[in-house]
Amino acid sequence: MHIEVKIDANCPETRVTVIASEMTDEVSELVKKISEHDPSILIGFQNSEAFILDRDNIIRFYASMQKVFAVTKESEYIVRLKLYELEQALCSSRFVRISNSEIINLQKVAKFDLSLSGTIYVKFKDGSATYASRRYVSKIKQILGI
Repeated sequence: MHIEVKIDANCPETRVTVIASEMTDEVSELVKKISEHDPSILIGFQNSEAFILDRDNIIRFYASMQKVFAVTKESEYIVRLKLYELEQALCSSRFVRISNSEIINLQKVAKFDLSLSGTIYVKFKDGSATYASRRYVSKIKQILGI
């Protein structure tokens, strides 16, 4: 195995690329070790590339089609953690669960619309939006101090 590290001051985020002729047990184990070695490091995947994600840039995490996705302003990544694992690993004053399938970054929220009966409409600074499920409304209001 050959390991190469390149330092580039113009690189906006740390990027890990694994190049192999095929997906082997060794490659799978390497990717697993990188993503699980330090719980403070969050790895996102796109195709066959692994990226170290900056938590400050993450808008939300959501589950769909039995996968968990991390959404940033620039892109969307597959995360190999369950939502409950993310919920435990993330800062609870910054990231909050709003439904069974979604965790949001409170610092990326532009506004909460409480006018809807029984739910909360969440509008993000990037223009995207989502809804909190009824089950989590009281928890969200408590976190927001409403």
